[in-house]
Amino acid sequence: VDLSLSYLCGYLNIRGLTEDWPELCTFFEAEVIGPRHSFLTKKWDADEKTDRQHWTKFPNFSTAEPHLKNDSLEYDFMENDMVFMRWKEHFLVPDHKIKSITGASFAGFYYIAFQKSTETILGFYYHQNSEMFQHLTLKHVGDGTGEKDCGTGAGRATAGFEFA
Repeated sequence: VDLSLSYLCGYLNIRGLTEDWPELCTFFEAEVIGPRHSFLTKKWDADEKTDRQHWTKFPNFSTAEPHLKNDSLEYDFMENDMVFMRWKEHFLVPDHKIKSITGASFAGFYYIAFQKSTETILGFYYHQNSEMFQHLTLKHVGDGTGEKDCGTGAGRATAGFEFA
């Protein structure tokens, strides 16, 4: 996590998504909406209409909505209960050469809202060829240190979330 760069990265460990892959792990990077990243995505096949459709799905987005269209306005995630992000999965871990798997996709990205007061994450997946508004809801279940990162053997500080 580097909040000065509005950036974080990590691993998503997913169980039970497909029969062929009962457990899989992907590496993701996140853009935290704030000084360096606006609400307008401008990549990954998302346009302003797509951004508006997804961001306005979040129950607490009304306080941030004035920032949606104006790229020059900065949303202050440090002073708000909501931290908005985009999560982009890049590859499977530990085999980064696998670019796709049957029954799942990481070609798109997630619009994410982390509510600090409830320690919950709500996300909406977007890819132009996927069903619209697939969502996930995660709740914080504890922090740990020295846990393994998706079979990489690396011990790092972790934050645990599971489906709510």
